[in-house]
Amino acid sequence: MQVAIPLDKMTVEDKLRALETIWADLQRSSEDVPAPKWHEDILSAREERAKKGISGFDEWSEAKRRIRDRTQ
Repeated sequence: MQVAIPLDKMTVEDKLRALETIWADLQRSSEDVPAPKWHEDILSAREERAKKGISGFDEWSEAKRRIRDRTQ
């Protein structure tokens, strides 16, 4: 199906709203959205680094705090 979207006539706000609408729709059936091969590759590499003790994990609340601190 070909979809024509008048991107040249849309504001940035309109484009972002369209993206959010599409993303929300995709999330309703996320099991039907295939993950690309590179996602698996990255997750496997991260898992291997964690097993070797090279990388670790933080609590989400701590990670959010660090991100906030970097942006201030």
